[in-house]
Amino acid sequence: MQEVSIILPVYNEEKVIKQVLHKIKEVMEKTKWNYEIIAVDDGSRDATPTILKEVEGVKIITHPYNLGYGAALKTAIRASSKKLILMMDADGTYPTKDIPKLLSYTDKYDMVVGARTGKSVAIPLLRRPAKIFLTAMANFLAERKIPDLNSGMRVFKREIAEEFFHLFPKGFSFTTTITLACLTNDYTVKYVPINYYKRKGKSTVHPIKDFFNFVTIIIRIIMYFKPLRFFLLPTVILFFGGIVYATYTMIVYNNITDSAMLFIISGVQLGFIGLLADLIAKTRR
Repeated sequence: MQEVSIILPVYNEEKVIKQVLHKIKEVMEKTKWNYEIIAVDDGSRDATPTILKEVEGVKIITHPYNLGYGAALKTAIRASSKKLILMMDADGTYPTKDIPKLLSYTDKYDMVVGARTGKSVAIPLLRRPAKIFLTAMANFLAERKIPDLNSGMRVFKREIAEEFFHLFPKGFSFTTTITLACLTNDYTVKYVPINYYKRKGKSTVHPIKDFFNFVTIIIRIIMYFKPLRFFLLPTVILFFGGIVYATYTMIVYNNITDSAMLFIISGVQLGFIGLLADLIAKTRR
């Protein structure tokens, strides 16, 4: 029988957590999957801890204070016992009815992601420009089109979590990290379109702070696995920009300026740094 651990990070979700857990149980009972549900209360300050205890069949782990979204997921992964791990948010934004659809692809793929590209997607307008920019940046660096970079609903093999566990951050960048880690290490990833509903309750996402965290994570993961890809664009810009500028100054002033030479030399040096970093990355594997 196939088995899966369903893990949920929970923080101040008193308005919806009971409903989410009951829906998960209702959906899973109609399948043939052997499953467990693990909810990590990440230091909630509302009635969430009390409500969690009212739901039977759920393993509850409590953090004494708020450690972060990623930290809660890491705690749940450590406590899980199944070969597959399905994570989803506890705020009612993800469609529990699509859990079996994601699980149906696990025989062929290492990770299956619920991409928020369905008919009903309620992503706040203020977050969309940042999401577009981050996705475009990740697409370029990972050399792969990513429909949803940081979806909070996905299922992956336990060995993936164990391999990259040391890279997982304690904050919201957990999903971005595991996405890029899989794509840059040739794991197979399937994107399944799902809906995304309006959140009930207050979001804990900090737009500016988390935006810069996501940018940092993208750069860090690419530098860790594919550094040459990161250095490629600035190398090309500096080197060929210097060549063009040197040609211009030679034609106009009959002389190659120091600044033109500086651009060319900087491009060459950056290229060699990228090659060296890429060699180190390959030997580390």
